[in-house]
Amino acid sequence: MTKNRAKLLDVVALTVDLPEYNLWRGQVGTIFELLAGGAAFETPKANHGTAF
Repeated sequence: MTKNRAKLLDVVALTVDLPEYNLWRGQVGTIFELLAGGAAFETPKANHGTAF
C-alpha cells in the first residue's frame, strides 16, 4: 500500500469536525504551504465559494 502525500496546490477537505477551531467536516481548502517535511500543511479554508 502506498501513502498519498499532500502537495502544494492540492485541494483538501476536513473529514471530522473541529469545533474548538470553528472548523467543520466538509470544509475545503487548497494547500499553500508544506510544513515539517510534508508531515503537516497550511491551508486557508473555503466554503461555498467564500475564502476565509
